[in-house]
Amino acid sequence: MKRILLVEDEAGLVLTLTDRLSKEGYAVESAGDGESGLERATREAFDLLLLDLMLPRMSGFDVCRELRRRGIATPVIMLTARGQVVDKVVGLKLGADDYVTKPFEMAELLARVEAHLRRVPAVPHPVDGYVFGDLRVDFRKAEALRDGVALELSAREFQLLRYFVEHRGDTLTREELLNEVWGYNSMPSTRTVDVHVAWLRQKIEPNPRHPQYILTIHGMGYKFAG
Repeated sequence: MKRILLVEDEAGLVLTLTDRLSKEGYAVESAGDGESGLERATREAFDLLLLDLMLPRMSGFDVCRELRRRGIATPVIMLTARGQVVDKVVGLKLGADDYVTKPFEMAELLARVEAHLRRVPAVPHPVDGYVFGDLRVDFRKAEALRDGVALELSAREFQLLRYFVEHRGDTLTREELLNEVWGYNSMPSTRTVDVHVAWLRQKIEPNPRHPQYILTIHGMGYKFAG
């Protein structure tokens, strides 16, 4: 089931869209302001964002700009009552994939949603850089900074962190991490993953004893929530 995040402050429209999209077979979550929408879109894995332009606390323009700056490539369809060409151009230049002006025909919106979901790649979009908390990571340069100060991560730790980022919101088993990050076709020891996760937490977590980015999913593996 495809997951859609609806970032909209008009309660009636939220109810209408949630009901209709749910009937079409989509799992719909919602956020009522720009800041909470950005947080959810960053921490969770969605297949599509429906993003209002005029939002409390943070505009849709700013949300879209920040998502793209963080390396999040989730398709974005902007919803707005503003139909000026300049607004559409700005939205598209900031990284939006499509633009629908209110009031819109539901059939048109559904067609656009379906079209963009068909284009979503089957594998996660590669990430060259990412920002979470007070950390900025550049995977091309193998560089991690906290408030401008470099962190010393090994090559394996960068590979592990990149895999977590590219699969943010997903529960990853130790076996999958061994296969995809270490390249093991067989499992020599799940402790290999646990040890490296512990080392990585020591370097990126504000409080490694109570991690907020790399979460343990008991009996299953790990999830990245940064």
